[in-house]
Amino acid sequence: MPEHFGNKPRHALTAGLLAGLMCAGVAPTVAQQSPPDFSANNAGWVSVGGEWTPLPGSPAPVRQDPAHRYVPNNVGGQPTFRIADIDNPNLTQFAKDLLKKANEEVLGGKPMWSRSSRCWATGVPAFLLTPAQPMFFVQTPHKVRKIAQHDNDGRRVYLNVPHSANPKPSWYGESVGHYDGDTLVIDTVGLNDKTFVDNFRTPHSEKLHVVERLRLVEGGKFLEAEVLIDDPAIFLKPLHVTKRSRHVEATLAEWRCAAGEMSNPFTQGADPLPIAEKGEF
Repeated sequence: MPEHFGNKPRHALTAGLLAGLMCAGVAPTVAQQSPPDFSANNAGWVSVGGEWTPLPGSPAPVRQDPAHRYVPNNVGGQPTFRIADIDNPNLTQFAKDLLKKANEEVLGGKPMWSRSSRCWATGVPAFLLTPAQPMFFVQTPHKVRKIAQHDNDGRRVYLNVPHSANPKPSWYGESVGHYDGDTLVIDTVGLNDKTFVDNFRTPHSEKLHVVERLRLVEGGKFLEAEVLIDDPAIFLKPLHVTKRSRHVEATLAEWRCAAGEMSNPFTQGADPLPIAEKGEF
C-alpha cells in the first residue's frame, strides 16, 4: 500500500531491501516471513513509559518544560501533572498557543488528568501510550482489533482495503492496514481534533495522518511501534518516533469507568468505516 501525507508522497518508513549474493549464477532462497502474532499465549502489552522516543533524523517530540519538574506516580514525593515545553522548535504557533493555555491551567491549579484516567477516548497515536493497563490484539484474515483494558477501549483495523473517499472524522479515525513481512502497517486518517498526540496534551487537527509499523522484538518480549505522525497544522516537520510495550501474560478483563461525564464518548458512536459486511469480533 502506498503511503501519502497530504499531496506529498512519503517513502515507506523502514524499507528493508534484502540483497541476495549470486553464487554460480543461482540466487539463494530467502525464507518467507510470517505475519506477527500479537496475541499468542495470552499476550497483553503494557506501555514502557509514557513518552515518544525520536528516531534518527526526526524532530524532537514535545517534552517536559525544564523549568517545572515532573513527578510521576509511585516514585516518592507528590505527583505532578506534565507541563509542555512550548519552546519546541518543530511546533507551529497555533500549537504553541494551545499548549501555553493548557500549561497555564495546570499552573493555576486545574487538575489535568490524562484522557485514559478520565475514561475518555485516547485517540491515535496516543492509544499506544496508555499506562499501567495492558493492550490486547484480536487478529483475523480481514481485520485486526486493538483493545485497551482501560474501559475496554478499542480500535478496528481493516486489512487490504483502501481508505474510503471522505471518512467522517471520529475518535479513532479510519484505520486500514496490511502485513509487510513480520510487521503490521496501519495507516490512519479521518481523526477528529478532540484528542492529543501525547501525554503533554499536544493537540492535533483533522489533518492528522498517522502510520504505525508494529513488530515483535527481542524474542517477543517487546512490541515495538515505529510511528510517523504528520499534521501540518501542528508540526513543521513530521515526527518519526518509536515506542515499546512489554509483554505480559494476561487475559482481557471487563473494565468500565464510572458513568456520567467521565464515560468514554467513543462507546456512544458508530463504527466509522463504511465497508460492507464487516461483521464484528
